[in-house]
Amino acid sequence: MHYQWDFSLVWQNLPVLLKGLGVTLELWLLAGIVGTLLGLAVGVVRSRGPRFFYPLTSAFVEVFRNTPVLIQLIWFYYAFPVLVGIQFSTFGAAALALTLYTAAYSTEIFRAGLQSIERGQWEGAKALGMPPGVMLRRIILPQVFRRMLPALTNRMIELAKVTSLASILTVNELMYQGRLLSSTWYRPVEIFTVVALLYFVLIWPGSYLAARLERRYRPHP
Repeated sequence: MHYQWDFSLVWQNLPVLLKGLGVTLELWLLAGIVGTLLGLAVGVVRSRGPRFFYPLTSAFVEVFRNTPVLIQLIWFYYAFPVLVGIQFSTFGAAALALTLYTAAYSTEIFRAGLQSIERGQWEGAKALGMPPGVMLRRIILPQVFRRMLPALTNRMIELAKVTSLASILTVNELMYQGRLLSSTWYRPVEIFTVVALLYFVLIWPGSYLAARLERRYRPHP
C-alpha cells in the first residue's frame, strides 16, 4: 500500500506540540523532584525508623508498585476528591498520582542504598557522638546518592514515559496534544512520528546520562 507522507500540517501546528512538550516537562520535573524527596523521607523511615511505621510504609509502597499507573491517575481524579472534599484540576490530580508513584519506587531505591552502607560506618558515627540527622546528612546519604544515582536516573526516565498516560485525564501534555491534532486533521502517522521524536529529544539525554553513570559507578571486580 502506497502512503503519501505529508508533514505540512504538523509543522503548522508545531507550536501546539511544543506547548504540550512544555507541560510534559513541567509534570515530569514536579513529580520527579517531589516524589524523589518524599521517597527519600519514607525510605529513611522504612529502613531506620521505629518499627511502628514499617507496616504503614510497606502498605504505601506495595499499593503504588502493584497497581497500574493508569488506574492511579483515574482514581486520584475521580475518587480521591470524593474522600477529601476537594476537586483537583486534571494537572493537579496527575501530578499527585505520579508523585506518589515515583515516591513508592524511590523509597525502595533509597532503602536498598541505606542497607548497602557497611555497619561499621553507622557504628563509627555513633561512637563519635553524631546525632542521627547529622550522621545521615554528612556520612550516609552522600554515599547512598552516589551508589543509587544510576537507579534514580533510570526511574526518572521511566517517569518521563509514564507522563503520557496523563492524557487520559485530558492534561494538555504532549500525548494529549498529539491525539487532539490527530483527531482534527486525520494525519496520525505524521503527527505521532513527530510526537515520538519530541519524546526522544526529551528523554535521550537522560538515557545517555544513566548509561554513563552506570559504567562509572559499576563495582570493579
